[in-house]
Amino acid sequence: MDQSRFDNRHEEFLDAPSAAEFLGVKAATLYTYVSRGLIRRIPGPSGEGSRYRRDDLERLRARKHARSGHGPVAAAALHWGEPVIDSAITDIRPDGPYYRGRSAVDLAKSGTPFEVVADWLWSGDDATHEPWAVDEFEPSPNVRPLIPPGAPPITPLALAIPLLQVRDPARFNSTPEAERARARRLIPMLIATLGLYHGREVHGSVAESLLWALGAKPDAVSIDAVNQGLVLSADHELNASTFAARVAASTGADLYACLSAGMAALSGPRHGGMFTRIEVMLQTFRPPELAGNVVFERMRLGEMVPGFGHPLYPERDPRAEPLLKLASQLHSESRPLAKLLAIRHAMAEAGHEPPTLDFGMVALAKALLLPPGSAHIMFAVGRMAGWIAHILEQRTEPDVLRPRARYTGE
Repeated sequence: MDQSRFDNRHEEFLDAPSAAEFLGVKAATLYTYVSRGLIRRIPGPSGEGSRYRRDDLERLRARKHARSGHGPVAAAALHWGEPVIDSAITDIRPDGPYYRGRSAVDLAKSGTPFEVVADWLWSGDDATHEPWAVDEFEPSPNVRPLIPPGAPPITPLALAIPLLQVRDPARFNSTPEAERARARRLIPMLIATLGLYHGREVHGSVAESLLWALGAKPDAVSIDAVNQGLVLSADHELNASTFAARVAASTGADLYACLSAGMAALSGPRHGGMFTRIEVMLQTFRPPELAGNVVFERMRLGEMVPGFGHPLYPERDPRAEPLLKLASQLHSESRPLAKLLAIRHAMAEAGHEPPTLDFGMVALAKALLLPPGSAHIMFAVGRMAGWIAHILEQRTEPDVLRPRARYTGE
């Protein structure tokens, strides 16, 4: 089958004939897949037929190919397919991720400190909660002279990791105890570096210090809100950045190098860049009442509305609702938040998919009146807990993660 017409990655939705051709099936079979919940369908613009999400089509096609032998099984697994790595860290269930058997949503709502959740992810033990403090004899690196104007807001975090790496002569001591102690120092150090970059001092828990670094004046409500965002972001199984960190860990790379691999993957527009895409969308219209027009126009052009629909949660992303509820309670008069909520309403009215964690994190940042890029930063800090957990787990495996490629050239 000629698939050249499907190479445009910006075409996130396909019409019925294209979707059937993509799968190599008849239209009746396509509709059967929809009725079984295997493919999500959205109304087309102006009632002109339906459209089908490309991610669902790719995942279904991968599963079909997986029945053909070991090579296709491995290839299919890389596209939201079958599990390829054994892990005791996170289980994805319909009601959200479970961290070593504990619901992430419940942990967030109960106010469990991010530090406790991180320790749980790293060891599976109920360690006594101790504050993570930056050693007073270990000043944060000043990255300001190294960052040009206009760099993405997350740049200070990404740049600080290799700078801290070269300052740690014991970084190749990779025993679990040493790595966990290193991680408890590293995350606060990164936040302190971000604060120093903006000329702000930080103190308190990870959630509180992050608020200081982002220019807010923390109180109990805002600290709890950010803590919930960090907990809900902490891990999500083998997402792209986590897999990148595990690949680096499988080679024996030190903790800092593995985190840099995760940060590199997170920088992509289809991963951490989703936060920026949501924020940019908000700049395309002013009154919240125009949200419906934005949704309609994007669908008319075959473009996705960023922050909606998650392949692992066909019904809804359970991590998003707690954040949206928090955001609504925090600052209902925030105009960016009002526009986000209007987009969510317009998507629901049009029968589209519900919002994802990314959308909820941006809503939380806007409700807290934080600067652009803050949702991305909060997510990265939270996800570091998961990266570190997977790095530690990968170190117990003897082999390098090295898949094979199926040659398609001449």
